Amino acid sequence: MKALVYAQPGQMELQERPMPELVDGEVVLKIEAVGICGSDLHAWHGHDPRRQPGLVLGHEFVGRIERSAAPGFEPGSRWTGNPLIVCGTCEYCVQGRNNLCANRTMVGMTRPGAYAEYMSIPAPSLVALPPELPSVAAALTEPAATAWHAINLSMRALVRPLHECRVLVIGGGAIGMLAGLLLTHMGVRELTVTELNPMRRETLARAVGCTAIDPREHPPTEARFEFVIDAVGSKVTREQAFRSVKPGGVIMHVGLKGWASEIDMRKLTLAEISLLGTYTYTTADLRATVDALQRGVFGDLAWVEERRLDEGPQAFIDLDRGASAAAKIVLRT
Repeated sequence: MKALVYAQPGQMELQERPMPELVDGEVVLKIEAVGICGSDLHAWHGHDPRRQPGLVLGHEFVGRIERSAAPGFEPGSRWTGNPLIVCGTCEYCVQGRNNLCANRTMVGMTRPGAYAEYMSIPAPSLVALPPELPSVAAALTEPAATAWHAINLSMRALVRPLHECRVLVIGGGAIGMLAGLLLTHMGVRELTVTELNPMRRETLARAVGCTAIDPREHPPTEARFEFVIDAVGSKVTREQAFRSVKPGGVIMHVGLKGWASEIDMRKLTLAEISLLGTYTYTTADLRATVDALQRGVFGDLAWVEERRLDEGPQAFIDLDRGASAAAKIVLRT
């Protein structure tokens, strides 16, 4: 089979790889579409020691079962899935918080991912798809569920209902875009998104209907926003989030671009700010997101760019250079 392989930092190669082996309890999917995630780009830069050269990346997938060794999962049926392979028995799994599973592994990190014609996965990780949901929309389930999970967690901490809040989203990539679309659907009337790429700002303004700004030229107003989502996660954006949030407001930290940085603990304390972190999604979030995509909650998704799997190496280069207006590129096999 053909597979897009992370060969070395800054280089993806289309290679011939053996078909995945079928083991008990798993299925082999024929991949239809797979999205390029920011974490894959991070690995492509050589910045993720968990993802080593030679690995097939990709975890935002949709496909049909080609072969099955799991009862009830029939060949020909169509699925997306949870790329976090969880144990199902630890305290977090039994609480329904399987994104925090103490024993989790991951598709495209500890096992081959979906940048390939075929991929194996444990059957319990699969999430059913309605037959009429297009493959490109279905491939957005994973990043959309990340936004879904983050916003739902945040609403528990907000003092006033979400639709009353002025909201700032830092970063107009896929998570920022999908968060913006969901926030608009949920009734947020004053939404600002910061984004450095001018082409993406145009896409945000058109697709989301928000105010899209370059924070270098037009920094967000200090202490204006009741709710701030940092979808980048760098030292600069964390500082921006603390400057922008109002006393009593909520900062939701989603992005993982950078590691440790100084946090203004004095402001956190004196202004009674709630700082939350979120990691991915639960399986319940994924199922809810599939339903939301089917109902059009995230709009028509015309801003998503489609390319073939063999165009993947150039897609990584274009994303790195900011040469695409799309917040998400989906590869078709």
